[in-house]
Amino acid sequence: MFARWDRMAKQFTRVGKEIVIAVKAGGPDPATNPALRRCFQNARSVGMPKDRVEAAIKRAQGKDTSNYEEILYEGYAPHGVALLVETATDNHVRTVANVKSHFNKGNGAMGNTGSVSFQFKKMGVFKLKPEGLDSDELELELIDHGLEELGESTDDNGNAILVLRCAFVDFGKLQKALEDKGITPISAELEWIPTTTVPVSDAQAEDVSKLIERLEQDEDVNKVFHNMA
Repeated sequence: MFARWDRMAKQFTRVGKEIVIAVKAGGPDPATNPALRRCFQNARSVGMPKDRVEAAIKRAQGKDTSNYEEILYEGYAPHGVALLVETATDNHVRTVANVKSHFNKGNGAMGNTGSVSFQFKKMGVFKLKPEGLDSDELELELIDHGLEELGESTDDNGNAILVLRCAFVDFGKLQKALEDKGITPISAELEWIPTTTVPVSDAQAEDVSKLIERLEQDEDVNKVFHNMA
C-alpha cells in the first residue's frame, strides 16, 4: 500500500510540473493550449484530484513559481542497456549531480548528449479505451493525421487498451483528430521508443531494473526509458 501511495505521489508531482511548464509556455486556457490539454488527460489517467490540478495552474501563474527546465540525460545501465532520463528541475546543478550519482551507484555510466538517444525515436503515444471503437476503421481514418502504429495492449490492471503512436512532430495533429472524433484518450504522452533492443537474462534485467528504480525515485526525474528487450 505504501509503495502504491509513493508511486501515486510521484505521478502527481510529475503531472504537476508538466502543468506548470505548459501554462508558462502557452497560458492557462486549455482551449488554446494543446500541451495543457495533454496534461489534463494525464492527470485523469493517474487519478489526480481536480483541486490539485487547479492548484498547479494557479501556482504556474504566480510570480514566485519555480521555473522548471526539462533536461534529458543519457547513459548506460549494466549489460549495455541504454537509458534516457527525462527530468524537470529548478536546479540543474543538483539534478545532474544526483543523476550521475545514481548511474555510478547502479553500476552504470552516464554519457554525453547524443551518446544513446540515436537508439530511440521520440513519438507521441495515445492510449484509448477500446469500447465502441473499430480499430481497423480508426486506423484508416487516422493515417492521414500522422498515425504510424496502432496496436492492442493492456494497462497495469490487465484491462484491454488501444495504443496509438505517431511521430513527435505529428503529436498535435493526431491529438486534434481524436478530439474532433470525440475520443478522449486515457493518456497522451511523448515517449522515447527504442529502435533496437538489447537481450538480457532475468538476472541482468534485475540489475538494470534496480538502476531504473533508483533513478525514478529521484524527485527531479519524470521518466526513464530503456532499450532492454
